[in-house]
Amino acid sequence: MTGRVNLKVLVSNEQDDLVGHEILGALPGVSILPYDPNEKDLRAEQRTANVLLPPYRSSHRPIPLLRLLPELRMVQLLSAGADEWAGDVPEDVVLATARGGHSGPVGEWVLSAILTQLRQWPALVRFQDSAVWAHRKFDADTLAGKRVLIVGAGGIGTAVARMLEPFGATATLVASTARGDVHGANELSGLIGGHQIVVITAPLTDATRGLVDAAFLAAMDDGALLVNAGRGQIVDTDALVAELDKQRLRAALDVTDPEPLPSDHPLWACPGVIISPHSARTVPGTNALCYSVAAEQIRAFVDGRTPENLVSGRGA
Repeated sequence: MTGRVNLKVLVSNEQDDLVGHEILGALPGVSILPYDPNEKDLRAEQRTANVLLPPYRSSHRPIPLLRLLPELRMVQLLSAGADEWAGDVPEDVVLATARGGHSGPVGEWVLSAILTQLRQWPALVRFQDSAVWAHRKFDADTLAGKRVLIVGAGGIGTAVARMLEPFGATATLVASTARGDVHGANELSGLIGGHQIVVITAPLTDATRGLVDAAFLAAMDDGALLVNAGRGQIVDTDALVAELDKQRLRAALDVTDPEPLPSDHPLWACPGVIISPHSARTVPGTNALCYSVAAEQIRAFVDGRTPENLVSGRGA
């Protein structure tokens, strides 16, 4: 793509994505073509696009448009993972993520979820609702000295590891393959025990689907906390419900399987669990962060370089 003077980029016209028009429009040699991600057809000019940016919210909606884009060379996602698109994007089309854009907001959510559970804020709020001065009526804990196993050593996982350091906690990072101080997935089973907190920040892949199953949960220390900020399908929900009902483990979940969680699902009533509605990234400025990462990936593509966030196994 080196030297191309007019790369046509389809960008959602929804309110959340208008910031992307400004950020991407500032790239030299890039023309923005707004589109409606709910439409099943494209105008003639839109069909000439070289890059497609799905919106973050309900990202899968524009998948049917792929067949209408004969000039398509790149799909740039706003998510940190690519599971919703990986199976549909042609092999000769570059697929890249916005890995790094979510690290700060999601890392904050993970840290807040850990502290909320350790310091027993759910119990405190319930006592407050009942106007009870609950001095010494519950057992709080501290993050200092805790060992935290982080499954997923991408931008979010490494951000969580950095955030834990000032609190005196020790992080163990696990990725699909070992590198430096990061352990490989083949070591995971031997690392689960001895960690008081397990954080899931891995993407959903064939290897991670159902990874946190009954055997994984059984290997966790009594009283340990499971925090899932990755994908709901990584955790076996029935197995987790069984452990929570026994009050052997606790959990903090931003994602669930199924999702959204039905109102009559037993997970809602489990002791020792807090659930947020897939909202870990939902703070002001996150969309701008993700579009800034997307702009860097597109800039690399325009310059003939391999985008840093290229989804491996696909052509560039």
